[in-house]
Amino acid sequence: MLHTCLNEYVALRKATGFCFRVPEGLLRNFVAFASARGDRRIRGATAVRWAAQTRKQAQRRKRLLEVVRFAEYLHVEDPRHEVPPRDAFPGAYQRPTPRVLTEDEIVRIVKGAADHGRPGSLVGPTYSTLYGLLASTGLRLSEATGIRFADVADDGLVIRETKFRKTRLVPLHPTTLAALTSYLAKRRKLASDSDYVFISERRVRLSRWVVLDTFKTVAQRAGVARSPSGGLPRVHDLRHSFAVHALERCPFGRDRVERHMVALTTYLGHARIESTYWYLEATPRLLKDIAAACEAVVAGDGS
Repeated sequence: MLHTCLNEYVALRKATGFCFRVPEGLLRNFVAFASARGDRRIRGATAVRWAAQTRKQAQRRKRLLEVVRFAEYLHVEDPRHEVPPRDAFPGAYQRPTPRVLTEDEIVRIVKGAADHGRPGSLVGPTYSTLYGLLASTGLRLSEATGIRFADVADDGLVIRETKFRKTRLVPLHPTTLAALTSYLAKRRKLASDSDYVFISERRVRLSRWVVLDTFKTVAQRAGVARSPSGGLPRVHDLRHSFAVHALERCPFGRDRVERHMVALTTYLGHARIESTYWYLEATPRLLKDIAAACEAVVAGDGS
């Protein structure tokens, strides 16, 4: 019964535009756990026990809240489904502070990636081009690794049905396009049944986890310092850095700022402009600019 309910719930969420890949995986794991215990409907105690299987408090809370939303949906039609207590694992989610890489750090990472892998293989050019593309476009990793030959156009990259089931055109700077074109000339010489632009040595689409691990290795070899918390840079920091640097170049003036924010939101593939506003708190320079703009408005000098 729970399996049927979950299929209906997943279909509904996807129909409303959600990718829902990670929540679906979590909920299918929960339903299997609950069914093995003989539960035909959601029970709060089962949900809490399932969520508690992970060690980290934040992960426990995340897992439980997915079940809570699922239970609330089912409870409307069938009150016998128990809605688990939201506060079983207290503690608000804290979005990690973005690591903003400097231009020099990015250059060292991209150059260092070129030396990764066996000499003469396509491994080095693949990772060097991939990381350079992420840094110069702010693409999500899944978007970049999902690019196929047909998605590379004269006026940019066609990013198809991504996180929010939207397709968008991402224009490329001439230098980025030149680097990508140079890599494609090498990539097309490699015989492969795959039409993905970025492939592994096994000639299939790059694995997300391999790309993440390789990035840490390359960053460490390139001498990029760890963050104040002690962690190595992450691939997603390239997207953070792109967004922050783009905001730092934002023109002054309310109308121009609004247009800049809307354009950046579209370029990054955000569903809501609020997601782009979050980057405004990323660096002292941006916070200082915001404070100065607020003072100007209060003083009557802002437009």
